[in-house]
Amino acid sequence: MSLPPAFLDRPFAHRALHDRKAGRVENSMASIRAAIDAGYGIEMDVQLTSDGHAMVFHDDLLDRLTAETGPVRARSRAELAAITLSGDSGAIPALDDVLVLVAGQVPLLIEIKDQDGNMGPDNGPLEQAVANALQGYQGDVALMSFNPHSVAAMADLSPHIPRGLTTSSYDPRFWPDLSAQVCDRLRDIPDYARTGACFISHEAPDLDRHRVAELKQHGASILCWTVRSAKAEAQARQIADNVTFEGYMA
Repeated sequence: MSLPPAFLDRPFAHRALHDRKAGRVENSMASIRAAIDAGYGIEMDVQLTSDGHAMVFHDDLLDRLTAETGPVRARSRAELAAITLSGDSGAIPALDDVLVLVAGQVPLLIEIKDQDGNMGPDNGPLEQAVANALQGYQGDVALMSFNPHSVAAMADLSPHIPRGLTTSSYDPRFWPDLSAQVCDRLRDIPDYARTGACFISHEAPDLDRHRVAELKQHGASILCWTVRSAKAEAQARQIADNVTFEGYMA
């Protein structure tokens, strides 16, 4: 399996084309509409509800992006859909509602957020919710996660959908919730083959890592996150096949 050409022929808007000054916050319906209108691919994140649905939201807590507090997964789909996003007129969207809006107009890169807490095997419900939402979807979509167990689960649940690993330098200073042992293990991307991945989305400043070059040599598509200027994009594209961007128009 390989990534369809649509994932390599246009940049991806990070958490959709958000612009708080314009009233569009990350992963909102407004930012998704803006990305569609601009013709960009859309990178988005999903979290789990208490009743087993996938919601398009980055954080595991509500605090940063809403006036509510506490874990996303403690609320039902209906409760989350009634919560207005701070700085945006819309509410937290469900993945299946986003799929209806996008309807294949642009490619989607969906990151399944770690539910284990330490990138371990305690997962399953969110992966199943994503598979359920994508059942029958006709547009270009690819799945990824920092947690290799999640990617492996999607190989069983949705084997026809391209999947990859979100990867990083795993500098422990920036991963305070992960053990040093997990950071050391994941840094060299040891799970690429066993998960059936066909791409990675790697931390842009770390693209010169030897393992990235090795995977590219063996046919992996190399995406990256997150570039925030045209200069950074030009540098990333010396190695990466495509970029995920925010804060400027790529």
